[in-house]
Amino acid sequence: MRVPRTIAIDGPSAAGKSTLGALLAGALGYLYFDTGVMYRALALAALRAGIDPDDEAALTELAHRLVIDVTPPTVADGRQYTVLVDGEDVTWAIRAPEVERIVSRAARFPAVRREMVRQQQVIGRRGQVVMVGRDIGTVVMPDADLKIYLQASLDERARRRAADLRRRNIDMPLEQIAAALAERDALDAHVSQPAADAIVLVNDGLTPDEEVAWVLRQFISDEHALESGHEHG
Repeated sequence: MRVPRTIAIDGPSAAGKSTLGALLAGALGYLYFDTGVMYRALALAALRAGIDPDDEAALTELAHRLVIDVTPPTVADGRQYTVLVDGEDVTWAIRAPEVERIVSRAARFPAVRREMVRQQQVIGRRGQVVMVGRDIGTVVMPDADLKIYLQASLDERARRRAADLRRRNIDMPLEQIAAALAERDALDAHVSQPAADAIVLVNDGLTPDEEVAWVLRQFISDEHALESGHEHG
């Protein structure tokens, strides 16, 4: 396989998609594009405009009016990318707690999602991008050069989520985390399925660096750079 211009990474919650996507994009010099930031940008704009996140018509009109773009980092402040809304840098503003509280509500409407997908496709078609989400390989970029579906057991994902929460000084019982992930899996089942031509990577027991090496092995034969990594699926 030639070096892919577009790479899609899908998988369930806490499978490690964001970590793999960011590391892989860095290794290739590509844009790391977590498509969820598009919905955060929309939610931020809705807050600023005083739009009720349950108002489907107003949100749909807003989604069509906004121009949302994601580019490589433009400021050396720790960001992984720059998010622009009508030319304004909102990279950190979309991480505000008030945005977090409404983003799922704002993202649930089909007409809103269709417009966000359209704008995601505009970015994806530029190439040199690693796109991460739930339905990138099946809906957003079905013609992506390389599609990876990341899988991990529920227990493994729960342990990873617990470790991430502990880093933020949040302590939750492992059983509670696993139950929440299982519920999220059920809700996402209609969109979180591997594309027919996706390569499945089961990453239980793999380090992020080993995952990157595994993906690179799909199209690079430099054995010195790719000494680790395991093929699954």
